[in-house]
Amino acid sequence: MNFSRRAFLASTSALFLAPTTFAAAAGGVPFNRAHVVDLARDLASRPFEDRAMVPQEWQDLTYQQYRSIRFRLDRALWFETDTPFNVDFFTPGLYFPRTVQVSTVENGMATPVTFDLSMFDKSDDVPDLPVDDTLGFSGLRLRTEMHRPGKTDEFCVWQGASYFRAIGLHEVYGLSARGLALKTGDPDGEEFPEFIRFWLERPEPGQRNMVVHALMDSPSVTGAYRFNVTAGADCEMEIEATLFPREDLTHVGIAPGTSMFLFDQTNHSRFDDFRPAVHDSDGLLIRNGAGEILWRPLSNPTRLQISSFVDTNPRGFGLLQRKRAFSDYADLEANYHKRPGLWVEPNGDWGKGTVTLVEIPADQEIYDNIVAYWRPMDPYPAGSRVDLSYRLIWGEEPHRTPMPRVINSAMGENTFGEGRLAVIDFEESDLFEDPEAMTVFVDSPHAATSDGVLQRNPDTGGLRLAFSFEPGERDHVELRAQLLKDKQPASEVWLYRWTA
Repeated sequence: MNFSRRAFLASTSALFLAPTTFAAAAGGVPFNRAHVVDLARDLASRPFEDRAMVPQEWQDLTYQQYRSIRFRLDRALWFETDTPFNVDFFTPGLYFPRTVQVSTVENGMATPVTFDLSMFDKSDDVPDLPVDDTLGFSGLRLRTEMHRPGKTDEFCVWQGASYFRAIGLHEVYGLSARGLALKTGDPDGEEFPEFIRFWLERPEPGQRNMVVHALMDSPSVTGAYRFNVTAGADCEMEIEATLFPREDLTHVGIAPGTSMFLFDQTNHSRFDDFRPAVHDSDGLLIRNGAGEILWRPLSNPTRLQISSFVDTNPRGFGLLQRKRAFSDYADLEANYHKRPGLWVEPNGDWGKGTVTLVEIPADQEIYDNIVAYWRPMDPYPAGSRVDLSYRLIWGEEPHRTPMPRVINSAMGENTFGEGRLAVIDFEESDLFEDPEAMTVFVDSPHAATSDGVLQRNPDTGGLRLAFSFEPGERDHVELRAQLLKDKQPASEVWLYRWTA
């Protein structure tokens, strides 16, 4: 078939203007990734327009009412077929006042999935809700066979703005990723791009990966995304993104992760809580372009703080949850010890920029107050095309470094001296067989620090480093520590920002 790009753009543009026609379309239209790129380019050539809101009755649903609307698993896409994945859908309403359009792709042809309220069960207190041909879904969820033979388990969700999240085997959802972050922490406020359309490629029997395409729109930029998702002990995603800025993107976040950190042993005194710690992630790991491995424990500051780690061609970064024992949290409901980490591996050279960590004050665990992303040094100019690719790995330990890891950080008043005491535990390692052969590097550009004291921790088998620092009248102090052996690195670099 001779199918021109112009004809495709004309037909798909019409779908945006006439949702009824989209919902009623039959037979499908030819599809490949280039078509999504063309759509994003076409959108960027026109002024941004907000999408229509769903009827007010949907927006007025209470939290409990919305939660009681549940997708029926027997109505899942590809249910009881030889396709190794099922797809569930979410209704709009409450926090999701705009819908996304979803199509399936089979044999190179895209066919829309029509919203049908009979796909869902709901409780008696949910009012009658209007449904017409313009209504779509608010998101989707992937399922496949994982640890229960013959049964499917969910492992990946897209819902809300450009947010998505995934889990590995025997994990529960925690932190989220986003397609793009814009102006995070800026005084004028953040901009949240949205995925507005999805295309789901139907996997072949026995296939372990699934491909999802998404079209993104925002006042500042449009984008075409391709997710190649593989479920397993870790969930891996190969992501291709093509961006078309409508205006100069001076503060853009690539491969952003969003998480929650309330307290641990560094700040537990601020929270009257029976649990030892509450967080979805406990640290930011960076493997920079020079091969240095940095571990930055997260904090919940009393005011917004932004940390920038300057780099060229980073090898990877991510928000991790290293504490994996139930006793670390003692929470039977949240299961924080089962939350995944998220590791980002760039494909190719990303040039100069910073791994940026944004920490926002929070007083409850319901708030995502941590964001980490790559911020390129040079802005992306309006009218340009930006192609990026990277891998996301979701799992218990999505990246193991060759250096002995930091497994705990604690802080408090220096009871037998002046200032504050920092205590860092490093995991057991063959490098630590002779503690007397080890040396310690402790430094701060802001405060005097004591010589580090190194002892073996009989509980972990590793080494514990303790040192004090005197902040004086300063409102923040940057700290750095590392173990050395024969003057060579023998641990990750521990970085921390103490705030008053």
